[in-house]
Amino acid sequence: MLRLALRMTARDWRAGQLRFLLVALIVAVAALSAAGFFIDRLRAGLNRDAYRLLGADLVVATDQPTPQAWRDEAARRGLVHTGTTVFQSMAQAGEGEATQSTLVSLKAVGAGYPLRGRVKVTTSVDQALDSIGAPAADIPAPGTVWLDAPVLEKLQTQVGASLRLGDRTFRVAGLIASEPDRGGGFASFAPRAMMRLDELASTGLEQPGARITYRLLLAGAGTTGTQAVAAYADWLRAQVKAGNLRGVRIDTLQDGRPEMRETLERADQFLSLVGLLSALLAAVAVAMAARRFMQRHLDACAMLRCLGLTQNQVTVMYLLEFLLVGLAGSLVGVLAGFAGHYVLLEMLGRLVAADLPPATFAPALQGLAVGMLLLAGFALPPILQLRNVPHNRVIRREQAAPQPMALATHGLGLGAFLVLLLWQAGDVKLALLTALGFLAAFALFALAGWLGLLALRQVRGGIDHQAWRFAVTSLRRRPGATIVQVVALALGLMALLLLTVVRGDLMSAWRNATPPDAPNHFVINIQPDQKDEIATRLRQGGALPAPLYPMIRGRLTAVNGKPVTANTYTEERARGIAEREFNLSTMAEAPAQNDIVQGRWFTDGPGVAEASVEAGMAETLNLKLGDTMRFDVAGSPVEAKITSLRKLKWSSMRVNFFVIINPAAMADSPQTWITAFHLPKQSARLASALSRDFPNLTVVEVGGVLRQITSVLEQVIRAVEFLFAFTLASGLLVLYAALMGSQDERTREAGLLRALGATRRQLSQAQLIEFLLVGSLSGLLAASGAAAMGWGLAKYVFKFDWTFNPAVWGAGLAAGALCAIAGGWLGLRNVLNQPPLQTLREA
Repeated sequence: MLRLALRMTARDWRAGQLRFLLVALIVAVAALSAAGFFIDRLRAGLNRDAYRLLGADLVVATDQPTPQAWRDEAARRGLVHTGTTVFQSMAQAGEGEATQSTLVSLKAVGAGYPLRGRVKVTTSVDQALDSIGAPAADIPAPGTVWLDAPVLEKLQTQVGASLRLGDRTFRVAGLIASEPDRGGGFASFAPRAMMRLDELASTGLEQPGARITYRLLLAGAGTTGTQAVAAYADWLRAQVKAGNLRGVRIDTLQDGRPEMRETLERADQFLSLVGLLSALLAAVAVAMAARRFMQRHLDACAMLRCLGLTQNQVTVMYLLEFLLVGLAGSLVGVLAGFAGHYVLLEMLGRLVAADLPPATFAPALQGLAVGMLLLAGFALPPILQLRNVPHNRVIRREQAAPQPMALATHGLGLGAFLVLLLWQAGDVKLALLTALGFLAAFALFALAGWLGLLALRQVRGGIDHQAWRFAVTSLRRRPGATIVQVVALALGLMALLLLTVVRGDLMSAWRNATPPDAPNHFVINIQPDQKDEIATRLRQGGALPAPLYPMIRGRLTAVNGKPVTANTYTEERARGIAEREFNLSTMAEAPAQNDIVQGRWFTDGPGVAEASVEAGMAETLNLKLGDTMRFDVAGSPVEAKITSLRKLKWSSMRVNFFVIINPAAMADSPQTWITAFHLPKQSARLASALSRDFPNLTVVEVGGVLRQITSVLEQVIRAVEFLFAFTLASGLLVLYAALMGSQDERTREAGLLRALGATRRQLSQAQLIEFLLVGSLSGLLAASGAAAMGWGLAKYVFKFDWTFNPAVWGAGLAAGALCAIAGGWLGLRNVLNQPPLQTLREA
């Protein structure tokens, strides 16, 4: 039986019966394998760098200096420990008018850092950029710093030169090639400057109001080290809970930097679901190709039955044939996906580490399993119908009704659909939502296709052209195939339109939401005695109006008298907002870019504490007018009643605050000041001059950060577009399969029409009109779906105004027509080549 199956496979391959089925499988497996290999290597990189991600066995991060009691307890348990302090500051180089400054992420490290892994340093810029360096034996020597290579270019300096940080001048002793606990290969926007922790106080940069992260790094020793670290982590969690401490995060190797893993898991799900959409569309093509295979083998199967093969032998023969095709298609698809994941890595550029571990066999095995699952779920039902072909079909060309078992196998397709969703999504809720979304889009597009066919019925006689009537009649004669063509092509095009034309509209709307004169610089940590002088310098230096606002650090401790604890809010965003320190402000009048949506602006007066709260934050924290909020400000409680809710224009890039309290209530609170201003290019040196003359200031050039964010966004979008190209390819495969499924019928129709007097030109024009109608309807549906999704993203995700761009529909029409014509030509180019006489003889 194996030999017969091999001979039949070779015969069907030569006849071209298996090629399309093979291509459909390759596209489906390649789409999922490309995402699978990509995610597998990223995940392997995180696992490999588990210690490096932390620089220790346990890291305790706080926004206040680490209590000495925690260090004493760690020492009592025999744990090695050290500390780091991280915040953003300005670095300066040069003298006089040649002074240059840039924002750096300053990291002060204690003796013994890191406890796990090694810092690698070099003196070569090229080596530093390629992460090549020698492991450092210790932390930076006294009076020296290590820098990221980009800092040299920004400051126009070199290794060995002087660098000012606050009130101190340091010598640049080396460049950082690799930093253990920076993250899992992802780049940060602010380049690093690393110094000794015992020299931080001499810089004068560690001041109240600065956003500083303090980290306590701990590591165990010997065989009991892991247990000691785990026991200390449990003790520390109990301390945090008992003291209702806020702003404390405990990271262990088991957590593996949960925010990074969560990001990776979301990327895993998203990329896998994009690949799954391609695979599901390709699965429809697989099912249609298998059905055509079945129809074209009915006569051959009947002949084999007459020659003595039993039903079981026929079933085994074709199952072996499809098993061989499935293995071949899955193997080629895995290889194509392996090559495709390198394209993804290239598109993401420096967002991912260049030294990721090699890919494992897991994605390859998963790709093979997906291919076989698709084949079993979508190709097996039509093939099993071949076992029921009667002997007398050789004479009477009759086909028995499908048997119950053959009909039951159609449930395999639905089962395979759900299994793939659960496997790729890894979450039942996400899988069900994806399935419902896919089916809803399929149903809406199918309904639109059916309504389009009804509309063609009304206009068939409205155009006096023979080719037009041939085309409309052909579409209406095969409504099921026509609707499948429309739906498949529309889904594929919608995905691409969303990330090309609509993506451009989203980016344009985002840019338009930020006015041209929006602030491109922020200055924070302005001390009260510096306020007037800095305001004068900004005004004389050509900065556009730059109002200064007081900024007060405070922690939310209670709402309506109820303490706010780690368990007060269950929603992730609400918990994150409640646990961090607030940047409060105080002013007599509402800022110009703030709109009061509820309540009234407070009336300042002694003994009255009133607060105006940003409406979005109020909704997240379930706050309303009349509620009271209690803040801990430098150890003193401040309780204020909410009297108004404000809507902020975040896209204005101006200074905004979640909570503003009336001035009388905050008169005795320690304050620093903040401002935002637009600095023209000809006045660019003003920022460097401010950093030089006021070392405590943090001057942030926002324009550069925004350009970096845009660059990152573009890279990610290009990578996703690459995956969606598989979706379009799958849609074209379904279109091709639908056309191929009707090829024999179309060939007979064309032969009869030509015998009755129709010309080849008329039939060719009819085919072209048919493809244009299918493609245009698909393009319109795709453009409408993409525009609707773009509107939803703009309104509910990006939060800015959206205007519909008619170019989306034009692009949809053009792309749909071109794709339909291309697919139609590939599928039906041989229909008109068969002579009419041959068609009549075979009828």
